[in-house]
Amino acid sequence: MNTPNKPVLFVVTSQEVKGDTGIPTGFNLAEVTHPLEKLQQAGIEVEFASIKGGAAPLDGLEDMNDPVNKHYWADENFRHAIAHTLRIDDIDPGRYAAIFFAGGHGTMWDFPDNAAAQKAIREIYEAGGIVSAVCHGPAALVNARLSDGSLLVAGKNVAAFTDAEEEEVQSTDVVPFLLASTLNERGAHHQDSPNWSDKVVADGRLITGQNPQSAASLGEVLRDALNGR
Repeated sequence: MNTPNKPVLFVVTSQEVKGDTGIPTGFNLAEVTHPLEKLQQAGIEVEFASIKGGAAPLDGLEDMNDPVNKHYWADENFRHAIAHTLRIDDIDPGRYAAIFFAGGHGTMWDFPDNAAAQKAIREIYEAGGIVSAVCHGPAALVNARLSDGSLLVAGKNVAAFTDAEEEEVQSTDVVPFLLASTLNERGAHHQDSPNWSDKVVADGRLITGQNPQSAASLGEVLRDALNGR
């Protein structure tokens, strides 16, 4: 298998509460473990970063009956990596073949305006690398611009947590903005699918998925894109 010699950078939120609500949040475990499994099975190395670095908070919605979650939660190397994430400001974007932003509601607060995340997106993409995200992870993309000042998502087909899904989990009035609507406002073409559909959209080197149900499929599409170079 023709795997890349550069690793993939997985980025997770450092946000522990939903704004000023006091409701705990963090990153969604399955949105990390499911794509991670697909890449590791293909021999592709993964490193972990978060906005603040150090221990990344879980969103509290983990299904430990999920065999992939259960496997990784029992894996000392994985647990160490999640407890000792790199700080996004300290990473060298040139080291990575791709960047992947996992979801969880926390991302809606600390991803959109983070300058280091935007720099990593821009530099990896402009170097010919892949930018990917799932569920609320595309919050990192709403303000990401290329060197010419254009928005990365403008004119691109994307998937992300839908407004209808946000309504179903009763978070429409909790999140600081609606992700799918905001992507459309930025010029993206958000591909709506029914709630909890397994939906992945690849538009060139931009790969996005709708929700936790899409995480494994996104891992497969990302793996194949990396191996197809």
